Amino acid sequence: MSDTLAPRRAAARRRGRTRLEIAVLSAPAVIVFLAFVIFPVALAAYYGFYRWKGYGDPTDWVGLNNYRLILTDPAFHDVLWHNGLILVLSLAVQGPLAIGLALLLNRRIRGRSTIRVLVFVPYIISEVIVGTGWSLMLQSDGAVNGLLRAVGLGSLEADWISDPDLAIWTLMAVITWKYLGFAVILMLAGLQSIPDEIFEAAQIDGASYWQIQRRITVPLLGPTIRIWAFLSIIGSLQLFDLVYIIWGQYVSGTAGTSTMAIYMLAQGRNAGNYGYGSAVAVVMFVISLAVALIYQRFVLRRDLRGAVTEGTV
Repeated sequence: MSDTLAPRRAAARRRGRTRLEIAVLSAPAVIVFLAFVIFPVALAAYYGFYRWKGYGDPTDWVGLNNYRLILTDPAFHDVLWHNGLILVLSLAVQGPLAIGLALLLNRRIRGRSTIRVLVFVPYIISEVIVGTGWSLMLQSDGAVNGLLRAVGLGSLEADWISDPDLAIWTLMAVITWKYLGFAVILMLAGLQSIPDEIFEAAQIDGASYWQIQRRITVPLLGPTIRIWAFLSIIGSLQLFDLVYIIWGQYVSGTAGTSTMAIYMLAQGRNAGNYGYGSAVAVVMFVISLAVALIYQRFVLRRDLRGAVTEGTV
């Protein structure tokens, strides 16, 4: 009997040590996550039940009225539509451009390193600098219209910032210029992980360059594309800084570029109703979390399957 119990006890001790190691190693991350994510969200949800001016104890209980007002406010519907449009356009525009540039820069061409640096530089520039620079260049008498006049295309001059028919496309151009480099670097990293032997075998079988890219490169690049798309979706839902710097909370509303974060600032802090702003923050969190969970469930599931395996002893 003792001979059969000894291996079980040893295995139980090993499992216990493994669980202890996992608990010790993950504890700092769990503590930070609880302190800086879960606790602020819970506190914002608590304040969302009050009409609160941002100081003192909240006493003016309004229950679910703040959340009800958010969901029925046409202004919030507009900003939610803007975030959704930015999300779709970001995926539709940046994705193909990033893949095309990555395929180009993955080939041995003259000046490849310089082009890579130039493509990535906008991403590492501060949003404040980017927003300030573009806001100056896009003014009615700014550099963009000045360049159009200089090259004889004065008829194309426009009010790039204030015109509701153009502002959203102006925003998308700035976002693409700013964040395309990050997508390109991710795609290049994904391309580097594909063995050259696969391409050589396809060439030997007579596949053309475009057939190789369509049937081999893009499918094998799928995990990288899906991760980039996830990051782009979350960033689009939380977009704030570029819109606030270039348009501000007032012009963005009339120009059709206001986002949920801008709405939260305008209706919360600037309106002196921090309770309502907290409720908007909670709604943003719930929307982002729901999108993330749905994306993970239906898109990232194939990449996560098998990534975590249960150890055997």
